[in-house]
Amino acid sequence: MLRNFAQRLVAPIDGPLMLIAGLLLLLAVGMMGSASPERLNTQLVNVAVALVVMRIAAQVPPQRLMHMAVPIYLAGLLLLIAVALFGDVSKGARRWLNLGFMRTQPSELMKIAMPLLLAWYFQQREAMPRLRDYAIAAVLLLLPVALIARQPDLGTAVLVLAAGFYVIFFAGLSWKIMIGMAVAAAAAAPLAWNMLHDYQRNRIITLLDPEKDPLGKGFHIIQSTIAIGSGGIFGKGWREGTQAQLEFIPERHTDFIFAVFSEEFGLLGNLLLLLLYALLIARGLLIAANAATLFSRLLAGAVTMIFFTYAFVNMGMVSGILPVVGVPLPLISYGGTALVTLFIGIGILMSIHGNRMLVQK
Repeated sequence: MLRNFAQRLVAPIDGPLMLIAGLLLLLAVGMMGSASPERLNTQLVNVAVALVVMRIAAQVPPQRLMHMAVPIYLAGLLLLIAVALFGDVSKGARRWLNLGFMRTQPSELMKIAMPLLLAWYFQQREAMPRLRDYAIAAVLLLLPVALIARQPDLGTAVLVLAAGFYVIFFAGLSWKIMIGMAVAAAAAAPLAWNMLHDYQRNRIITLLDPEKDPLGKGFHIIQSTIAIGSGGIFGKGWREGTQAQLEFIPERHTDFIFAVFSEEFGLLGNLLLLLLYALLIARGLLIAANAATLFSRLLAGAVTMIFFTYAFVNMGMVSGILPVVGVPLPLISYGGTALVTLFIGIGILMSIHGNRMLVQK
């Protein structure tokens, strides 16, 4: 009986994907023990919750996910509107909704709801999507992105935008349209600049010249780049990084944990981390390529590329090549909400892989 229970428990789990995620979690636990030991126990609880949620998501077949896409998207959109009207204000941003028994951040839901909805949308138009279909998909994407950016939460807005764009791209969006969109975005840059909040404009200015205010707005980038550079090839060793241990690196357990990792494990450690992310992305894209339906392929492809976006944006902003937008390092940074969201994505990939031989009728 115990053996049967164990078999049922691990049945939906994809071994290679779980191995890669497990190695990243081991790195995360080690880094939390260095960057913020007092938060280690809390993060272990977050990991346990995320693994349980992943196991549940892995059991939900893609066909059921497809039926849930529209209700989940509409629920997320209504919650975002509720945040705009009644949300709690914290540190100048209105991002949280107080439900009485708990506080929730609905924007996190859209990271999963957005690719779900657009994958469902293009599944209904599998034969030959027209330009009008792509335009409608863009509207469905921009509605929640605009509400999230208004909070303001530029980091989450970028991630939701990326999640939706990947679905549209994988659905067959032509390069001509993408080039046209890029030209239009460049032309609209002056208007977009005027629409940014002061702190967002300051982040871009600081990116271009962090030395302009080294003890103020440029402090984050300067200290993180010093930490990355001081790690050298082999690093200074676990808990031996001066920038981290002397608390020069701000938010070293969340957004800037990559700087701590780089200082302690150097270039070789970074190459190992990049290899693990590359393997995770490769496994996800392989699952997408072998998926049984268009819905599953689009969803798996978008969920996989979200990991790339998380890693690229976080490493870019910590290294000083992108503005600081508050995106955590996937599966490594402290925090429960982002970790659970990412493991829901891993669970969805496992579900799609487990149902790869099914053909939709």
